[in-house]
Amino acid sequence: MTRAGAGMAADIDEQPAGYERLLSTEHAGAIARVAAVVAERRPRHVVFTARGTSDHAALYGAYLTEIRLGLPAGLASPSVVTVYGARPDLSDALVVGVSQSGGSPDLAEVLRTARASGALTLAVTNAPDSRLADVAELSVDIAAGHERAVAATKTYTAELLALLMLVEGVRAGDGALPADERAALAALPELAARTLADQTPAQLAPRYRFAGQLVTTGRGYAYPTAREAALKLMETSYLPALAFSGADLLHGPLAMTDPDVPVLAVVGSGPGGRSMGEVLPRLGERRADVVVVGSADVEGATRIAVPEVDERYAPLLDILPLQRLALALALARGEDPDAPRGLKKVTATM
Repeated sequence: MTRAGAGMAADIDEQPAGYERLLSTEHAGAIARVAAVVAERRPRHVVFTARGTSDHAALYGAYLTEIRLGLPAGLASPSVVTVYGARPDLSDALVVGVSQSGGSPDLAEVLRTARASGALTLAVTNAPDSRLADVAELSVDIAAGHERAVAATKTYTAELLALLMLVEGVRAGDGALPADERAALAALPELAARTLADQTPAQLAPRYRFAGQLVTTGRGYAYPTAREAALKLMETSYLPALAFSGADLLHGPLAMTDPDVPVLAVVGSGPGGRSMGEVLPRLGERRADVVVVGSADVEGATRIAVPEVDERYAPLLDILPLQRLALALALARGEDPDAPRGLKKVTATM
């Protein structure tokens, strides 16, 4: 019998190799060709559509789009199209569907109607032969390979990297990543392997075995990481976890934090991480149990160390120890994170 969590553990361990594969000439070239088409078409705004874990990757893509390309970006609500029958005018937009399986009918319908209205449509998926890829004008294969566990890990980070390469290729104008960008990205597989070798997440798991709820937080590029960490904890350990941006946490939810409500804070070294400087002391005032994921120590908090990188790249490393924590905590609570109750690998929503 396969031991509980073996699939999720294997998926997590494969992520450095997944980064290396996506950065290879074959896959990087394919993404560059798509990016060149997008750059030539010059969309005026970008709309992402996704569900679940992929929704957090799409949020990261939205941050990249607005910060790096200067284009307005947002996340579409598929129900606007599939439930209410609305047909938004997306004629000047790039509409990006992000989905591991590419099998959700509502995402495919959003792309179909967007394309009919004149939008440039793009599928970012681990299933290049899927319904989503078929309905889109352009497609990017994230090349993550078969994912064993129901809880997505390696497909999430592959989506992040594919979106990063896509946006930077569009920014370059011809789809090709600049030499300095390629060099920086080439270091990611080794940095990811080093991050995964740290045993701190497993050592922290018993601390939260009997937790009743948990809060995750971060700002900027770190906010999608906070949301994804919360989802992983909920779907593998059934632990109620609420994700807030650091700014939103101060607008009310801070009141729920106390010594019995652990807080996982993602604090990078860029502008988003520095802006958490006003949040962490407030958590200290509440005597909250704070664990920081970041490259620098924070007074009064336990730290899970990650290498210091450009803030754009940090989500590709910060989520790794949080995946490890979700795995270890699920096992500590007697659950099997490979097969969470009530969940399937592909969720077909309309």
